[in-house]
Amino acid sequence: MRIEVENIKCGGCAGSIRKGLMGLDGVDAVDVEIESGVVEVQADDGLRPEIARKLAAMGYPETGTVRGLKSAGARAKSFVSCAVGRMDKE
Repeated sequence: MRIEVENIKCGGCAGSIRKGLMGLDGVDAVDVEIESGVVEVQADDGLRPEIARKLAAMGYPETGTVRGLKSAGARAKSFVSCAVGRMDKE
């Protein structure tokens, strides 16, 4: 399944997304396209709502699903996920 998300900025973000989604039961593979903000997930389509919730909780909501203060909050969460992803690489 293909999910377009907000706030992907770098490899640290991509690493956090991969790690977070691979921790969900039923997710077989995750690919993150940083430039386009697309997350490709190999999993049963029935898991889409759970995957979208996990992405949003990490600060990467589906494009167009959050606005205003929620958008600012999601952006702040994504900075934390990004930093964690960078630390995991080191």
